[in-house]
Order: sequence, then structure tokens, then C-alpha cells
Amino acid sequence: MKFKNFPMVKMVVYGRGCFDQTADIIKPHRKGDYPFIYIVDDVFKDKQELIGRVPLSGTDKIVFASAADEPKTKQVDAIANELKDTYGEVSGVIGIGGGSMLDLAKAVSLMMTNPGSSADYQGWDLVKVPGAYHVGIPTLSGTGAEVSRTTVLTGPERKLGMNSDYTPFDQIVLDPELIKNAPKNQRFYTGMDCYIHCVESLTGTYLNTFSQSYGEKANELCEEIFLEKNEWDDDSDDKLMMASFHGGMSIAYSQVGVAHALSYGLSFLLGTKHGIGNCIVFDHLEEFYPDGVKKFKEMVDKHEIYIPKGICADLTDAQFEKMIDVAMFLEPLWENALGKNWRETITRKKLREMYELM
Repeated sequence: MKFKNFPMVKMVVYGRGCFDQTADIIKPHRKGDYPFIYIVDDVFKDKQELIGRVPLSGTDKIVFASAADEPKTKQVDAIANELKDTYGEVSGVIGIGGGSMLDLAKAVSLMMTNPGSSADYQGWDLVKVPGAYHVGIPTLSGTGAEVSRTTVLTGPERKLGMNSDYTPFDQIVLDPELIKNAPKNQRFYTGMDCYIHCVESLTGTYLNTFSQSYGEKANELCEEIFLEKNEWDDDSDDKLMMASFHGGMSIAYSQVGVAHALSYGLSFLLGTKHGIGNCIVFDHLEEFYPDGVKKFKEMVDKHEIYIPKGICADLTDAQFEKMIDVAMFLEPLWENALGKNWRETITRKKLREMYELM
């Protein structure tokens, strides 16, 4: 039997206020006069309480990027090409924001050293050269992007990650103070991404004790903060940040499942953000995850969260077919959810019926 030999984040710092240690952490990795590039969610553009603390030095630069849409291959290529044209190379790439910014930073780092377009690397183990030194600093928690070996991108043909041993961050900075003021709905959607990771991992055919140990802890934390606690406080932020870490690790040695496969189709065609897309899909998956969906609905009701309905109501046959193409391509996700004979259950007709529910 051959076991997967996968990479983990090399260095982790956790604690309230640890963001202020960033300068000391990255200093040994500075290469001459080459800059550190900070890719930052543009929601912080006018918020000096965060931007004023970014430790710029020399030719270091902040690149603001929008998280209104999830990262696209053309966006990654544009940023990487501009950096290469301007500086030749960089000391490192540092992502500050939610999962989209972290994925964008990982992808730009890889494209600083690999030829061609990032679309060439959408798949499994296609990246052959280590990227630039890269650091992840989350300001939202739940996606697990801070620890995953993928960077999810929408390309010209599909939504698919650059899944490789070179994708994980060299360093992550986990400071719960940075997620304190996240909008309620956004916090819930990304938190549910973590919860859904757990459900899909813990019920999947790829499950093993390694994944189970992380998944069970993440699930326990999610249920505590979204079902048992009656108010959101600093303790909630602390626990959500660690739930995200554990949830991301739970799928490192397993996989996600039905919700993620279907939400990729929504994202590719409609631009639906990952967290809310998972929620839209998971709301209809009692057939596959009855216990998980029951608790999810309780969390939605408790926190008074709106889950959009009818987003597929006016789609054409061609649009449905494209979403089905995207979802069907994600074979490891279906195999984890349903086993090697998943095609006996998941047909194009079945997927059309499922998308029509949304």
C-alpha cells in the first residue's frame, strides 16, 4: 500500500497580537533589495488600524485586491507578471485577508517561479518548482486556506485548485484579534465552510485516523461556537481560528465531498463565493449528510442567517450543462463521498435535479 506523503505549513505562530511579530519573522527571508509583496483585501484600504501595522521596508509594496470575486487565473497571471517585470523577483509574498486573499497569495508565489499561466497548473501535482517564500495571515477563519495544499482558482475552462506540495505556506500568522470585527454573515459563511469540511471528511470513504482526529476537533469547536454559545465573544474568535486550522488539516489526508463539488459549479458559472455557495448547496443535501444538514439548519436558524434560494431558477440548459461539467470533473471529491462506484449514483441527470433545487 502506498501512502500519501504530503507537506504541512512549515512555521506557525498563534496568539493575540502576534501580527506585530511579522517583521521579525520575515526578516531572515529577505533577499538583498528584493521586496516583500503584501497582497491585501481592499476592504482594508482605508483602515489604518491594520494597514498602518504592515511592516513595510525598502521597496516593499502593498497590492490591494478585491475579494468580491474569487481569484481567477488571469488575475494571478497579471499580478505575477507585473511583479516579475518590475522587480525580477521578490523576497516573498504575504497574503492578508480571507480565503480568497490567501489563495491569491499562494498562487502568485507559485507563478513567480513557474513558467506559463496559472491555468496550466489547475489540477493535481502539476507544479514542479517551489514558489517564492509565502506567508498567510488570515482575517477571516473557516476556509482552511491557511493550511491547505491547494489554491482554488477559476480559470477559462474550470474552477480547480493548484494542488501541489509547493502550495502550502512557509509561514502562517494566526492572530485572533484580526478576525474580531468580521461581518456576521461573512463569519458564518466561512465558519460553515469549516463545518462542511468536517462533515464531508468524517463521513467520507477516504477517512483515516489522522483526518478523523483533526476533523472531530474542528467539528466539536464548530458545534460549540455556532450551537452551544449564546453570544459571540473573543473566545469564539479563538476557537473559530483553531477550528479552521483543524478543519483544513482534516482534509489534507482525506477529501471534501458533495457540497464542495456542486459549489464549484455554482462558483464557476455564477461567481458565487465559496462559503455562501457551500451553504446554498449543503442546505439540500439531507440525502447524503442527514445529521450534518440537520445541525446546519439549526445553526442557520440560531444565528438568523439568510441562505439564498432560487439562484438556478432562470438558467438555460447550456448553463446547467456547464455547471455539471465542472462538478463531474472533481472525481476525488465524489469518490470520497460515495466510493469508487460513485458514477452509479451521480449521473448528469442527478446533478441537474440537484442544481434545480437551488
